[in-house]
Amino acid sequence: MRGSDTARTPSARRRTVRTAGALASAGLLVPLLGAAPSSSAPQQAAPDRLQGAFAAAADAYHVPQSVLLGVSYLQSRWDAHGGAASVTGGYGPMHLTDARTALASAPHHSEGTEDPRGDTSRPAPPPKAEVPEESELPARLKTLPRAAELSGRSADELRTDPAANVEGGAALLAAAQRKLGKPLSGDPADWYGAVARFSGADDEATAATYANDVFAVIRDGEQRTTDAGQRVTLAPEPGLAPDEAQLKRMGLRRAAAAETECPKTVSCEWIPAPYEEFKDPNGNPDYGNHDLSDRPKSQSIDTIVIHDTEGRWEGVLNMVQDPTYVSWQYTLRSTDGHIAQHVKAKDVAWHAGNWYVNAKSIGLEHEGFLTAPDTWYTEAMYRTSARLVKYLAKKYDIPLDRQHILGHDNVQGTVTSSIPGMHTDPGPYWDWQHYFTLLGKPFHRTAGRDGGVVTVAPTYSKNRPEYTGCVKPGEKCVPHGSAAVRVHTEPRDDAPLIKDIGKRPGGQDSTIDVNDTGARLSTGQQYAVAERKGDWTAVWYLGQKAWFKNPKKQPTAVDAKGLVVTPKAGAGDVPVYGRAYPEKEAYPAGVPVQTVPPLPYKILAGQKYVVGDKVPGEYFYSPTFDTAPHKVVRGKDMYYVIQYGHRVGYVRAADVQAARSGK
Repeated sequence: MRGSDTARTPSARRRTVRTAGALASAGLLVPLLGAAPSSSAPQQAAPDRLQGAFAAAADAYHVPQSVLLGVSYLQSRWDAHGGAASVTGGYGPMHLTDARTALASAPHHSEGTEDPRGDTSRPAPPPKAEVPEESELPARLKTLPRAAELSGRSADELRTDPAANVEGGAALLAAAQRKLGKPLSGDPADWYGAVARFSGADDEATAATYANDVFAVIRDGEQRTTDAGQRVTLAPEPGLAPDEAQLKRMGLRRAAAAETECPKTVSCEWIPAPYEEFKDPNGNPDYGNHDLSDRPKSQSIDTIVIHDTEGRWEGVLNMVQDPTYVSWQYTLRSTDGHIAQHVKAKDVAWHAGNWYVNAKSIGLEHEGFLTAPDTWYTEAMYRTSARLVKYLAKKYDIPLDRQHILGHDNVQGTVTSSIPGMHTDPGPYWDWQHYFTLLGKPFHRTAGRDGGVVTVAPTYSKNRPEYTGCVKPGEKCVPHGSAAVRVHTEPRDDAPLIKDIGKRPGGQDSTIDVNDTGARLSTGQQYAVAERKGDWTAVWYLGQKAWFKNPKKQPTAVDAKGLVVTPKAGAGDVPVYGRAYPEKEAYPAGVPVQTVPPLPYKILAGQKYVVGDKVPGEYFYSPTFDTAPHKVVRGKDMYYVIQYGHRVGYVRAADVQAARSGK
C-alpha cells in the first residue's frame, strides 16, 4: 500500500504535474496539495470547488466529465463523508476502496444476543468473523492503492482530500479504458466497458446493471448539495446510447440466476442456504437453517426486514451456507449492489429474532457495519435494494411504509427476557428518507399544523446527534448524518432521555451509545402527538410522554394523519405483547399451545399509538425437518400492530378502540 512518503514513479510524477496545472487553473491546487493558502493564489468559491475538481480531473485524464460525475454519483452521491470510510472501506466521492485499512478494527455491534429463529429451541452462537489477509481481499476492495499508483497521489490524500479522490477515480477509469483497448474518447457512449469494469463486479449481469445505472444518471442528469456544502451538477444527456456490446468482450462469468426471485432491473444470483438434518451437540436430531413453507398460500407475507450483515460479503455468504446457523432471503453487496438470494420467499428464514415476524417476513441483509468505520452505504446498494423491495412489495401486496418495511432494530422481542438482546441494525446511519424516496414513497406532510400524528422526517445531512461507542465504549463517534431523533422526559436539551424498562429492566438511564435504541425515534416512524410547546413536540412513546426538538425552520417531524388506538373506557392499562399468537382454543390436537405473556410495557388511559396493521392471531408450528406435522394455527383474536417505542408492539383489538387522527 502506497504511503504519503513513498516515492512516486516517473510516470506518476509527470501525470501529477499535468494534473496540478489543470487544478491550478480551476483554483484547486492549494486545497488539493495541502499547502498554505496564498493571498495571491486563485481561489474558487468554496461551494463550487468539487465541481471544479471533476472538471480538472476529467481534463487531465481525458475522461468525459459526465462519465466521471455519473460514476461518482452512483458510488457516493458526490458526498465525501469527511474522509470516513464506507461500510466496505470505500473513501471519498469516488468510493476508492482500502478495506484492509478501514475494516481492520470494525467491531460487531454489541447489542446482539438474540436467537435468530426467535424461540429457544435452537440457540446458536455467531461464528467469529476475522479480517482476511490483504492477499485474500478481492480487487474491488483494493482500488485505492491502485489509484495511488496510477495518479501519484498518496493513499492518505486519496482518503482525505475529495479533489485528490476524484483524480484517483479518473485515473482508474482511464486505465480501464486503455485495458479494453479503447481510445480515451470524448464521447461518453464509448466508456460503457470502462464503467462496467470500474464496478469491480466479476460477473456480467452485475457489471451491466452497474453501468446501466451510471448511464441512466447521465441521461437524466442530477444536481444536489453534498454533505460538505458543495453544489454539484450533472447536466442531462437525453438520448445517450452507450456501446453495450463492449461488455460481451470482457469475458466475465455468468452468475446462476435461474432460481432467483428478483426484478429484471438488478443483478441477482442463486446461492442457496442449506435445508439439512443433523445432530445437535447432545446427539439429538436437529435441522437448519430455515423452514420449508408455502407462503403466501399458508400465511401472508406482510413485512420486509432490513438488516446489515456486520461482516464482509465473502464471510457472510459462508455464514448463510452453514446448516446449523442463521438464514435470510437476500444479501446485497455494497460496492456494486449485486444481490444473492439464499431462501425462497415461500420459505421461512431465521433472521429477525422473533418467530412471529420471521413467519410473515422476508429478510434483506446489506453488506456493512452498524458502527464502524463510520457507516455509510453506497448509492449502488441503496438503488438495487429499493428495486428489490418494490418488486417484493408489489408481488406480495406489502404496503411501502415504515410499519411494513422494518429495520431489524424495530423488531420487538418475543418475551421480556429477549428484549435486551435484540439486534440494533441497520442503526441510526441508514438513510431511511433517501431509501423511501427511491421506493417512490418520500415522507412528507399530509395534514395541517397541529395534526394528531407526526411522521419522523429530519433532514439526514443536517441531523447530527452525538453518538458514542462506534469504536470504543464511551468514545465519541465521528459526526455523521443520521435518521434518528432522541426523545427526552421534558422539552429541553438537557432533560433526561426517556427510559426503556424492557431494554434496561433495572431502570437504568438510556444512553447516547450508537446501539442504544431506548430513547430513539427513526425516520418514517409515526407517533401520536401528546403535546406541543414552542419548538418541542411530545409523542406517546413506551407509555410515556416523550419530547423531541421540532423547530419550524428545520423540522424533525411533519404532521400526518392515521389510525390510532387508545384503551377502551374502563379497560384499565392495556398490555403490550411481543407477538400476535392465537388464543388457546384455536390450537388443534397435537400442536402445543403457545402462551402470549405480556411484555413489561403498557398503554395507559388517554395515551394513543399509531396503528400499522390489524392482523389475526397466527402461529406457524414447524418443529421438525419432516414437514408433515407443520401447521398454521389461526385464531379469532385480532391484534393491532402499533409503533410503541423504537420497536413495534402488539395489542389485542378487544382491549382498545381505534379512531382516525390528524386533519
